[in-house]
Amino acid sequence: MQLLRDGPATYQAMIDAIAAARDHVNLETYILDDDEVGQRFAHALLARQRQGVQVNLIRDSVGTIGTPAAFFEQLAAAGVQVLEFNPLNPASTRKDWELNRRDHRKLLIVDGRTAFLGGINISAVYAGSSFRRGSRARGDSGPPWRDTDLQLQGPVVAELQKLFLAAWASQKGPPLPPRDYFPPPEAAGRELVRAIGSSPDEPFSLIYATLLSAIASAETSIRLTNAYFVPDPQLLAALEAAVARGVDVRLILPGQTDSGLVFHAGRSHYDRLLRAGVKIHERQGAILHAKTVLIDGVWSTVGSTNLDWRSFLHNHELNAVVLGAGFGRQMQAMFDADLAASVPITLEGWRRRTIDLRLKEWFSQLWAYWL
Repeated sequence: MQLLRDGPATYQAMIDAIAAARDHVNLETYILDDDEVGQRFAHALLARQRQGVQVNLIRDSVGTIGTPAAFFEQLAAAGVQVLEFNPLNPASTRKDWELNRRDHRKLLIVDGRTAFLGGINISAVYAGSSFRRGSRARGDSGPPWRDTDLQLQGPVVAELQKLFLAAWASQKGPPLPPRDYFPPPEAAGRELVRAIGSSPDEPFSLIYATLLSAIASAETSIRLTNAYFVPDPQLLAALEAAVARGVDVRLILPGQTDSGLVFHAGRSHYDRLLRAGVKIHERQGAILHAKTVLIDGVWSTVGSTNLDWRSFLHNHELNAVVLGAGFGRQMQAMFDADLAASVPITLEGWRRRTIDLRLKEWFSQLWAYWL
């Protein structure tokens, strides 16, 4: 298992894995842009397909709305199976068509033995490194994006494969070409890893329920990093209760964002959290897009799930939960690096914020459920 930070490391590891594929490549993504990074992936996938490796792709219709149809047509023409998740088609005859349901998962599986998951989309927007000063995507004048992903081997890959195939079946995709999708599992590492997928078709989000349970069981520390933080009453209460029983709760949240409504809706909860003793830090110098939690140094999760209503109620999401002190130390080191690039938010300082910020928080909170 390897912890991957930001676009350069993640993309290179994914491209290398695709290049080494011998049987199949299954890719599920929210955004797949027709830009430098997207073309790099397209060329890698086409090269393997032409060598007899079957490539299967699920792409979200909203996430890829700006990607020209020709981009996917060239893949399909070469034999890649391309499935559009919940197509944006008002004339659709599907009885289960719902515009608000999106596939927010980011998953790559190669030969049923190696998998990647996390927060990163496939776009040049994410191609900079947030840990190197001045690093940003080529031609982009904005700040780099800060993301986290995992490269996994071992029995958990079969669980991720099941989730991919279930998503394909739920979208009524064509029969997939026969391949060795479930090779004999091989042990890899000492950590215990569990794959958790969630969908609005289920009565509740298993990812959310698992996180709440882990927070309720925390004994010493909670280290939470999240890009879009719009907590519901249960999550707020869980964090407050953790502090009340002596747990050191620290949050790293965005200092700048690509979604102003989500940003200010999340900030509307700062006063309550700070009063309860939760320590809040805002990441500087990058747009935070990571979604990670570390509890008591041994329980970790990395995935696509934001802590907002959309992720828990409307999106198909995917996280991995890792149990192990060794991996926990890597997560803590990453958290510490982000902490060094963040500024603390104090209750006294927060209460001095301007009236225009308070108004933005109030207005954004009204829309929190639909963000």
